[in-house]
This record gives sequence, structure tokens and C-alpha cells, in this order.
Amino acid sequence: MFGRGTGTSGWRRKVAHGVAVAVAAGALGLAGPAVAPAGAAGTACPGRLAKTVRFATGELRVYKNRQYACAVTVAKAGPRRAMSVTLQPRGARAVVDAGRFTRQAGPVSVHALNRCVRAAGSVSGRGTATGWILC
Repeated sequence: MFGRGTGTSGWRRKVAHGVAVAVAAGALGLAGPAVAPAGAAGTACPGRLAKTVRFATGELRVYKNRQYACAVTVAKAGPRRAMSVTLQPRGARAVVDAGRFTRQAGPVSVHALNRCVRAAGSVSGRGTATGWILC
């Protein structure tokens, strides 16, 4: 019925092939995206890393592409604590992300085509700020 003659090897081969294809397809679907480099882990900022400012409890990272600037504050390992990140383009209002986080505050992004920006970040009350950068 499934194969030639009275043997069962034909249908077993087809079932085994179907199972193998289903397992492979499932494994590919569950694998997810490729692993990001260690420096880019956890950030959703597009563009290149333009500036990194380190401070006692973490660091402030500013990214830039042609039209946008993006910033994120990344904390050193530890418990949930107060964190904030601020990004302001020259001549416009600042965008702020503040709260109690374990690893990072942000990302925040602003339209910065042909504009300078300034950024500030803090973790547990200690932080840093840049002057006007990316001009």
C-alpha cells in the first residue's frame, strides 16, 4: 500500500524523512537571530557607537546614524536601582527615560540631522553628562 511489494520499508522511510524535515524546520524556527557582539548586546540603538563615557557605577553610550542620535545608560552588575538617560538635540526638548532598572536605561533617540546633541546618564545618583557633541 505505501511502498512496493508487501514490505514496510517504503513507508517507514517516508515517515522518517518527514519527521527529520519537521525536526529540522522546528530547530531553525526556534534558533532565533544570530548572537550579537558583546559590545552591542542589549542595545536597540541603530548606527555606530559615537561616544562612550564611563563613570563609577556604569557608562553612557551615544550612537549616531545619518538622521538620528540614540543614547543608553548601562549599569555595572547589581540589583534594581534608579537609572536615567537624557538626550537633547540643540534647539529642541530633551527626551528622558528614568526609572528603576537592573541593566540599562533607554534607549532614547532624537532626530539629529545636522544638529549637535548632548547626553546625560546616571545610575544610583552618580552619573555624567557630555557637552554638545556630534556637531
